[in-house]
Amino acid sequence: MSVRRTVLPSGLRIVTEEVSSVRSAAVGIWVNVGSRDEALATAGASHFLEHLLFKGTQRRTALEISSEIESVGGEMNAFTSKEYTCFYARVIDTDLPMAIDVLSDLMTSSIVSALDVDAERKVVLEEIAMRDDDPSDLVHDLYAETYYGDTQLGRPILGTIDSINNMSRSSVFNYYKKRYLPQDIVVAVAGNIKHKRVVAMVEEALSANSFLQSKGTPQIRPNVAAKVGKQKSVGLIYRQTEQAHMFYGMQGVTRSDDRRFTMGILSAALGGGMSSRLFQEIREKRGLAYSVYSYAQQFAGSGQIGFYAGCNPTKAVEVVQIIQEILADVADNGMTHEEIERAKGAVRGSLVLSQEDSGSRMSRIGKSEIVYGEIMSFDEILKAVSRVTPEDVRAIAREFLTKTPTLALVGPFKKESLFEKVLAKGATK
Repeated sequence: MSVRRTVLPSGLRIVTEEVSSVRSAAVGIWVNVGSRDEALATAGASHFLEHLLFKGTQRRTALEISSEIESVGGEMNAFTSKEYTCFYARVIDTDLPMAIDVLSDLMTSSIVSALDVDAERKVVLEEIAMRDDDPSDLVHDLYAETYYGDTQLGRPILGTIDSINNMSRSSVFNYYKKRYLPQDIVVAVAGNIKHKRVVAMVEEALSANSFLQSKGTPQIRPNVAAKVGKQKSVGLIYRQTEQAHMFYGMQGVTRSDDRRFTMGILSAALGGGMSSRLFQEIREKRGLAYSVYSYAQQFAGSGQIGFYAGCNPTKAVEVVQIIQEILADVADNGMTHEEIERAKGAVRGSLVLSQEDSGSRMSRIGKSEIVYGEIMSFDEILKAVSRVTPEDVRAIAREFLTKTPTLALVGPFKKESLFEKVLAKGATK
């Protein structure tokens, strides 16, 4: 099993991992563009465009795009994040040339017609409505807005009702032509494949419409400090729900920070599973919530560590106070050797288990290349996790868990003031 990399003169990168023991192959086309690249007027354009590229090309209708993959038992989809967009397919290895050709067709030859823009606009608006109807999802967008303010990282990936309604065909098409360039694209393939053959297939498929003709240099997003707007301590959306959904977070490490592995261990120990500190205290010992978890998230020039809980609205203040107490204790005293070893084992195990199929392997190498411009070997990642010490965890907890917190809530609360007092009181302890 080996990872190989080729850079074409256009700046397009092709990375592969050969796994000869499987009969599948996964291909992903990763584009270095996401919602943090959008102006206010085009908020949601990256995600809107992700939808529209499936609507038809110069060679294929929307039905033909989906049926080619599905007729051989394959699967195809796409997603948009704050910093990149990915189009992917997983098929039997013998059908890989077809899958590469279909996805490449979306990159080079999509039509993005006015009729399709108007039709898909309704679909995206329904997706926004679905997000708004799911408070456990909505609270994460609210947290980003509360922490970052009205900035590119603070705005939702889906855009807003106004921005989607006002987006014209020309603005979306111009965004496509400006941002979908070879220098901003990584093609990742994993499975029962050969690197040289994949490179030849990709070059042939992406040569349509002179897409690879220009010279270019691979583009990596710079690690400059992310813009943060006017911050609030508490963000609140009133919903007459049976549960209050909250996300309590603060500044974390950036993507370029080598301590990201330590932050991952800290997050896992605090809320990564049923044996984690928060899960044990909030759910197991006190029965205050069903779902409790944490995660660390890194961007170029910014990062977060945060904690989610869903609980009875009458217990929301108590849950916030428990989170505060646990974080303060960990910042002051660190975590036990057993907690840290358990978290390291969980992280190592989940990493290994996540690589059991070609799709997961493709995602690892594609994401690494698009955000870092290099791919750490699997052994290097496992060694980095193993090297984390209790002292490392205590140091990063002391530095970041004492940062000013931000709290987002979706539930039957009409005023932020109660929670602002709770946060202020926790800060003075």
